[in-house]
Amino acid sequence: MNPEYFQVRFSSPLTVSVWPPSFAIITAWPTTGEIWQPSRIGEADRKLVARLESESRWVVPLTGYSPATGHSEPGWGAEIEFEKACDIGQEWLQDAVYFVQDELLSVSFCDHRRKPFQVGNFFERLDSHNVVTASLK
Repeated sequence: MNPEYFQVRFSSPLTVSVWPPSFAIITAWPTTGEIWQPSRIGEADRKLVARLESESRWVVPLTGYSPATGHSEPGWGAEIEFEKACDIGQEWLQDAVYFVQDELLSVSFCDHRRKPFQVGNFFERLDSHNVVTASLK
């Protein structure tokens, strides 16, 4: 697994006051070594958020980024189960997705190697201006 996945931090344009006890974080950005035109990324992102909204009543924008390299990928947090998150990630050609369970952040491959690898506490990796309270539902 890419070591950068374990250095991730998150930000959101929204201030979220209540977080579900478990949720996934998925992007539609090309992670397969391909380079896509911005219009293709935008279309994939619009379809992804529509799919997530059909699966979950809690969907929020979350951007994962590397503090070391500056690379960032806007994505979405959604209250869906781990297996569903991996399935959707695989549909959107993702190498991996993040999953939060009781504040513990993990990352998993989306393919047959799916298994959560612990990363750390999600709220410790979330930019503080995005947290009114770190309470869970």
